[in-house]
Amino acid sequence: MKLTNLAKTFREVATHGKDGFYKGRVAQAIVDLIRSKGGVMELEDLAKHQTDFVEPIKYTFNGEVTVYECPPNGQGLTALLALGILDNAVDQGKVRSLLDMEHNSAEYLHVLVEAMRLAFADSQYYITDPSFAKIPVDELLSKEYLASRAKLIDPSRSNPEVGNPQHSSDTVYFTVADQWGNACSFIQSNYAGFGTAAVPAACGFTLQNRGSNFNLTPGHPNVLEGGKRPYHTIIPAMALRNGELFLSYGVMGGFMQPQGHVQVLLNLLRGFTVQAALDAPRFCISAGSPETESNQSGRSGDINSEVYFEEGIPDTTVETLRGMGHDARVATGIKRSMFGRGQIIQKLNDKSGKRVWAAGSDPRADGHAAAQI
Repeated sequence: MKLTNLAKTFREVATHGKDGFYKGRVAQAIVDLIRSKGGVMELEDLAKHQTDFVEPIKYTFNGEVTVYECPPNGQGLTALLALGILDNAVDQGKVRSLLDMEHNSAEYLHVLVEAMRLAFADSQYYITDPSFAKIPVDELLSKEYLASRAKLIDPSRSNPEVGNPQHSSDTVYFTVADQWGNACSFIQSNYAGFGTAAVPAACGFTLQNRGSNFNLTPGHPNVLEGGKRPYHTIIPAMALRNGELFLSYGVMGGFMQPQGHVQVLLNLLRGFTVQAALDAPRFCISAGSPETESNQSGRSGDINSEVYFEEGIPDTTVETLRGMGHDARVATGIKRSMFGRGQIIQKLNDKSGKRVWAAGSDPRADGHAAAQI
């Protein structure tokens, strides 16, 4: 296979740097395509693009592991909110320590699903382009606020104060580490499948469709505006333990990503190996059918929005969760793709104190773990 047009685009970037993409032939082809379909993009919109170097946001879970995520307009805040809500639910005595619960039991899954829904209710309201609206990250991750959200968890019933995602996506993630202990967590996505599936003439790539994550409700923080970045789902993550690198990891899959970050992290804290942590069956709060989709104008979704459980979780557990008020469904076969696709590198020390890397790759999609000897 020869992708000659894509090769030409790469040569433009190699020769001219970012101007080879945001100006010149490639930029003109992008603008021509968008305007031919009724869009309003201009060359100036691309030319004035600049990359932001941002400070990650973080939360220390269980007083032990500090998880770092990309700040808004990314959804890393969702994972941190869920971890904070879980911490406070335990502190309040509403639930037992998560690591003392049976893994993937109804008790355990119920609490995780409720925490994730509360996190989505907040993040889907607040997350947007921070240059357009102040996003109260510190306030949302404060002890006081997380405690107030944790109080909404009923350990025996699903709570109507919930949120659910609205879309899904296809994404590529990788992580690498070197002999000096450095690591990189990286993710890239055109969003839904091939993005827009629209290819600028003689460029060899498709345009992304991340704009679908804008909100069209007037006055909403994430409302569609010119020059604005939408709520973004891709979130590479890292975690530190005792100030040292613990994990470099990510879970692809649209709004499954923060759900995967939380579930995989908890698996590792249980002592699972990196591969076992990825292999274990997961849940996914779905985008919902047209009948159950959340109302985008508010912070709460429909209590009946579906939550899917992967084959491997016993039918009796799913039935118990239905009895607790969850619209619990089981996904098998090819539908398991909704549960995300993750990769992990974990830093360990052997008995002599020498650094050892452990790596795993999700069985739900292409990918592999490899070492250079």
